[in-house]
Amino acid sequence: MEKQNVRLTFDDWLRARAAGIVQPIARWLSERKLHPNTVTIMGFALTAGAAAIIATGRIRLGGAVMLVASATDALDGTLARMTSQQSRFGAFLDSTLDRMSEGAVLIGLLTWFATQRMAGAAILVGLVLLGSLMVSYTRARAEGVGYSCKVGMLTRPMRVILLGVGMLLLWLVPVLAILAVLTWATSIQRIVHVYHESKVNP
Repeated sequence: MEKQNVRLTFDDWLRARAAGIVQPIARWLSERKLHPNTVTIMGFALTAGAAAIIATGRIRLGGAVMLVASATDALDGTLARMTSQQSRFGAFLDSTLDRMSEGAVLIGLLTWFATQRMAGAAILVGLVLLGSLMVSYTRARAEGVGYSCKVGMLTRPMRVILLGVGMLLLWLVPVLAILAVLTWATSIQRIVHVYHESKVNP
């Protein structure tokens, strides 16, 4: 049988590295009968709290809370598999709250920049917000019409890590500029990918 080459993404690599930490926590939660969807909602609530903190200008604290909250991305899925509670609604809820979480943090930053009258930084946040939504939308729409679209240089875990580091180190404007460029580049990359896929499998 011919072997197929499987290309691992950054997301795959990150999940593999985090498994040693996530699995024991998921096991502990399963023993307490916590539902995976509850973990998903708790993660969103924590991220919304981070966004509120960021909006008041406590950028480092908000970034730290956001990074802690982002750990639930791996935790809820691991718990669902461990307890055989995977469902289509759970996957839908997870993806939906991921988008809402990312938007909440960026709106928190936008609020802070607006109060400080930092118009240039606020525009960068707007570009990142729309670019991030387009990264997610291009994949969802591609899969909706039957094409796989996991390609892209800047998936959500990378965006979260970059933004978190930017907030912790207070390198917000440079990091936002990088995110603005790479989110739009990733969106275009996915459009080009689906175009080529459509030529092979119309």
